[in-house]
Amino acid sequence: MKKWLIPVIIIAVIAFALYQWAVGFNNTAVEYEADAKTAWSNVESSYQRRNDLIGNLVKTVQGAADFERETLTDVIEARAKATSTTIDANNITAQQLAEFQQAQTGLSSALSRLLVTVERYPELKANQNFLELQSQLEGTENRINVARDRYNEKVNIYDIHTTKFPGKLLAGLFGFDEMPRYKADPGSENAPDVEFNFE
Repeated sequence: MKKWLIPVIIIAVIAFALYQWAVGFNNTAVEYEADAKTAWSNVESSYQRRNDLIGNLVKTVQGAADFERETLTDVIEARAKATSTTIDANNITAQQLAEFQQAQTGLSSALSRLLVTVERYPELKANQNFLELQSQLEGTENRINVARDRYNEKVNIYDIHTTKFPGKLLAGLFGFDEMPRYKADPGSENAPDVEFNFE
């Protein structure tokens, strides 16, 4: 064997090993990114279910003739804002996520006020359609929470893969950016004040 052939073979083996490593990194990153995007789609799907249920809830509550129109209008407007705020799963940014979350938080707040107001309407509380919708909304809120947690888990797997050395070197080269996580609403880290007044 010629002496010059040995270094060429070694370089070829090293080049092939680097190629295989890069391909493996890229394919795994693509898979993890797709999993995170799918998890985000599930978050949006859960919110869409809630929005659909709220539409039915509003129609049921509107049936109560003397119900506070302002509270109902707040829910309708918050729902419209929440459904108009969307995110492109292929380009999720922290700012888009914050805007989406703010719109959803506004809807949650308006919905909570509506449900508290309903307590003053015994005939509405006894309405079977309303009770069923209220139960479905509670279940949907749990689904939303689970979907957000799963999204964060998938983003975590993707981010670890693309930011650990030496993968970080390839992530920038292949265009894999860090993905934002869904964060808790501002102020939710503070424990609520609970007062018991027995007088």
